[in-house]
Amino acid sequence: MKIVLCLLVTCLLGFTATADGQDAAAVRETIEQAEALGERLKSSADSEKLDPLLEELNGLTAAIAEPDLSADELADSKREARRLKRSVAFSNPLLDFDQLLFIKRHDGGGVYHMCDQFYGCNAKAGGGLFVLNDPFGEEPTLRDVLENSVVDSGRLKGQKLDSGSFLSPELSFDGKTILFAYSECKAKKTYTWGPEISYHIFKVNVDGSGLTQLTDGDADDFDPCFLPSGRIAFISLRRGGYLRCGRHCPVYTLFSMEPDGSDITCLSYHETHEWQPSVNNEGMLVYTRWDYVDRDTNIAHHIWLSYPDGRDPRSYHGNYPDKRESRPWMEMDIRAIPGSHKYVATSAAHHGHAFGSLVLIDQRIEDDNAMSQLTRLTPEVPFPESSSRAGIRQCQQYATAWPLSEDDFLCAYDPKAKNHALYWIDSDGNKELIYQDESIPCLSPIPLRPRPCPPVIPDQTLETAAAQKAAGGVERPSTIALMNVYDSDFEWPEGTKITALRVIQALPKTTAPPNKPRIGVANQTNARAVLGSVPVESDGSAFFEAPAGRAIYFQALDSRGMAVQSMRSATYVHKGESLMCQGCHEKKNRPPQSAASLPLAMRRRPSKIEADVSGSNPFKYPRLVQDVLDRNCVACHKKEKALDLTGVAEKGFTRSYNNLAAKYGFYFHVSNGSINHGVHGGSRTIAGKFGAAAAPLMKYLGKEHYDVKLSEEDMYRMTLWLDCNSEFLGAYEDAEAQVRGEVVVPSLN
Repeated sequence: MKIVLCLLVTCLLGFTATADGQDAAAVRETIEQAEALGERLKSSADSEKLDPLLEELNGLTAAIAEPDLSADELADSKREARRLKRSVAFSNPLLDFDQLLFIKRHDGGGVYHMCDQFYGCNAKAGGGLFVLNDPFGEEPTLRDVLENSVVDSGRLKGQKLDSGSFLSPELSFDGKTILFAYSECKAKKTYTWGPEISYHIFKVNVDGSGLTQLTDGDADDFDPCFLPSGRIAFISLRRGGYLRCGRHCPVYTLFSMEPDGSDITCLSYHETHEWQPSVNNEGMLVYTRWDYVDRDTNIAHHIWLSYPDGRDPRSYHGNYPDKRESRPWMEMDIRAIPGSHKYVATSAAHHGHAFGSLVLIDQRIEDDNAMSQLTRLTPEVPFPESSSRAGIRQCQQYATAWPLSEDDFLCAYDPKAKNHALYWIDSDGNKELIYQDESIPCLSPIPLRPRPCPPVIPDQTLETAAAQKAAGGVERPSTIALMNVYDSDFEWPEGTKITALRVIQALPKTTAPPNKPRIGVANQTNARAVLGSVPVESDGSAFFEAPAGRAIYFQALDSRGMAVQSMRSATYVHKGESLMCQGCHEKKNRPPQSAASLPLAMRRRPSKIEADVSGSNPFKYPRLVQDVLDRNCVACHKKEKALDLTGVAEKGFTRSYNNLAAKYGFYFHVSNGSINHGVHGGSRTIAGKFGAAAAPLMKYLGKEHYDVKLSEEDMYRMTLWLDCNSEFLGAYEDAEAQVRGEVVVPSLN
């Protein structure tokens, strides 16, 4: 099939033959853009190819300066200027490849939301996996990679992949093998899953041979990524759990497998969604995580990094905006730029799909919690949703950028945000159409050629079969080391002395509808379990064993056991992992502070987590708090006809909870509005101003309130409850039993 690009370009331009000053100015502008582009390319482009084009531009400049040009002559000059500019652009030495891999696919249906677009039940049949030969020549040809391919193994053995939907192609570093996700599109309704519905991962040689199905089953598997070690990272529903807002949305997170689809291993135990892993130039995994622990739903879904074995997940950008409207709400399809420490990404919407405006991310710049680390590549397109200047869908013009340098990119683009085509663009605002199919969007352009393989970073966990074999079956505990809790990027309250870390698990949601059950007064909050605490030494260090495979966060406690600071994100350790933190949110862009001597905690064996009081794990208000109220408050309140603090069931909780939590407790929750720092909002915790330390209830727990005298343990129970977001339930299952004070163990850890 031949594609005559000059016809597409002519249609795209839509010239009119009107000889006036505006037309002449437009020609001059095109010539100036082409000349500027030529100057940028002069040092690297083939001079024998570029110089004649620049000479033609000079001649064209002189031609349009002639007086009394006819409308036809000016129209011809306009076409010639566009032809020359296109020729200059395609003389770029970074476009020296002769094949371009991409997919055609309809945008995922279902709710217009960042999660729903990647469920196979919402996929629309159509499209395929294609290669464009001679993409920058005058007559490119199109090849359907799978035209003559049949699956060679698995459930679909002997079948062709010609009636479903394609997603997320990936090319091996040697340029020989393609990974992609495919759904058979046999869903009868949305929010259903099954082998014939969900996306599964396949691999095929670039010539179409060796089509192999790598994954199958009910779970959606997609976004495959070759790791330098040979394993494949991907996104999957296999961990289990559901989204806490919106609809029936199962959670998908990072996994990995061997190249033949065996030894599927969980890389991420995060409790909410993740997307689109890729590998940066240092061999680290780069992906998008939705960070949503005690925070606004729309505040943080930006770039995260981890080692290829999943350990040590960290955020260096975008996770703590002072105001969510000050930067993109979401960054997707993040790719490292060759020869650079920067990344390109699509600024997307929370309530939208993976399209928007393009940005560069530079994590070496100090994050000002706004735009300091971002450079806008396509400033003519507002950030979807975070900008009030335009609607979400109108802003979704760019997608799936593939970086060639800090200035040159391949991408999908459509000014109408309806039927994306393949383009080359640069940082000066130039763009040239490469290929368009008027019947279906084209996405994910990848040069079909080998590229440098980043370094292999050895596994340091015991998760994979290969790692377990190398360890000879010897188990080792998972540990976390904190060098100095006071080494932070915030101010501790004057005189703060931290004596312990509280370890809290954020539990995955196991019931589909949002707020069913409602965990507490906070909206769409996490169920959690207090795993216990570990000591912090006098120099601020801590060293302890941690349970593998659980999303956990930490609170820094003073001598009273009251939290001074708390994370509003989550981390985890894998089997055999040794995780190290320099401080409590230490500054990101400076070397670790050297201690004069080995931290005290590191001179001993790791501490065991000491379990906390009953009612904290599993977490349940009736056991943790109601017993305290019964011992100290209920009788007097009844006598004085004051606030009802009894444990009588009422409206899904108890009377005491309904009377205390909202007005006298402390909680963070989603706000979906302004998230400037406040009691229930903000992106970060302010040290000393949250939990029990900020709860109105505290002034009623001492002698100033009718000479109340709580025991040390009772006071601790109340502060623990307030520090833990004043929650009621500790599991998503069997809420009625929890109201009665019965122990309900969460089904998914």
